[in-house]
Amino acid sequence: MTKSTTKKGPASVEFRNVTKRYGTVAAVSDVSFTIEPGTLVTLLGPSGCGKTTTLRLIAGLEIATEGQIKIAGEDVTNLSAADRDVSMVFQSYALFPHMNVLDNVAYGPTVAGQKKSDAYDLARQKLALVGLKDYDLRLPSELSGGQQQRVAVARALTMEPQVLLFDEPLSNLDAKLRRRVREDIRDLQRDLNLTVAYVTHDQQEALAVSDRVIVMSNARIAQMGAPRELYEAPASLFVADFMGDSNLIDATVERVSGDQALVKIGVTSLELPSRGTKTGPCKVSIRPESLSVTASAPQGPAIPGTIRKAAYLGTHMEYTLAAEIGELFVVDRDVANPKPVGSTAYLALARTGVSLVPSV
Repeated sequence: MTKSTTKKGPASVEFRNVTKRYGTVAAVSDVSFTIEPGTLVTLLGPSGCGKTTTLRLIAGLEIATEGQIKIAGEDVTNLSAADRDVSMVFQSYALFPHMNVLDNVAYGPTVAGQKKSDAYDLARQKLALVGLKDYDLRLPSELSGGQQQRVAVARALTMEPQVLLFDEPLSNLDAKLRRRVREDIRDLQRDLNLTVAYVTHDQQEALAVSDRVIVMSNARIAQMGAPRELYEAPASLFVADFMGDSNLIDATVERVSGDQALVKIGVTSLELPSRGTKTGPCKVSIRPESLSVTASAPQGPAIPGTIRKAAYLGTHMEYTLAAEIGELFVVDRDVANPKPVGSTAYLALARTGVSLVPSV
């Protein structure tokens, strides 16, 4: 059957109380979310949290045990992968090694029944979109990892899906190439106005590419929101710890006034959004870059400590300090004036990257 040539816009994806069980084990448990049309949403979490199963449920490679899945408002809960207008880019790229680039990219529409000439024209068009216009006759083995990734994206795009899915797309690339290819994927998503669901366990990757991030833990959603919201205002200790480095410190809420709370952190007190907390013991998340290090006591409140470890990383210094409130990890941009191990230092808190963590 030939795929319709009618141009369709990006689609929404909606999960309503979706559960997927394997026997008695729930891989996804009572998950609800919406991916708006034309946005890139990342499913983020540690291994075994349910993110890849969730992606496979969107694709139709797994069928939900309970709940409802909608794509573009249509109930697809029990439809097979072939009957859903989605395409997936797999972690391994899944390119045919004996086929050249053009044959790989044209494979989908050819199998779907398009005339070979039309399929090849479409393949060339999609290869041009991903910057591989003159790579038609190369074999996958003759391409770099980043180029193979682009071929896999072009092949997915030939099916002109309403939703494009990425499963750990950068895991096989080195660090520098990961940054370049994630930028390519983000640019492509925006330029083509695609709805994208993207799975990764890499927090920086999720922050860099996403309109929204869904953090998963133990088969459930721990928190979802914009990248900045999740990083600067984590809803739980798990999210605070998982979304990059965080110093999780015992503190005390001394006073709550409306949406603000006065919080005592060691010898320092500062006002933070209360986030539903009450007076008494609490936890505060302090991002490493939110602590500034000085060798002498600054004006205003500061936390004294002793430098136990120091590491030079080119663009910044990393310090571990022993303080009265516990061990603190600090990222300091001042590489010209490193603080020696064993010396006393003072830490001042910035206004951003410090947040109360609600008790859940």
